Amino acid sequence: MSSVDELLWEANKLPQDQRLTLAHRLLASGEPSVSEDVERAWDLLIRERIERYDQGKAASRSAGRVFAEVDRRFGS
Repeated sequence: MSSVDELLWEANKLPQDQRLTLAHRLLASGEPSVSEDVERAWDLLIRERIERYDQGKAASRSAGRVFAEVDRRFGS
């Protein structure tokens, strides 16, 4: 049995929440690192968007409407 198969076998013994945490960490480990400046910029943008939404200055759309629009535009 390969070491990957052994790890999978062992991971499957974990409770679901721990398996999900492990999967998340494995996926995140393959992502490129992001600088603190980029993280701060995203955080600021997210906070500004939430504030505009809370003040009624931004509209929202359901995910269904967004996906329907994508389907119309790209014909899938």
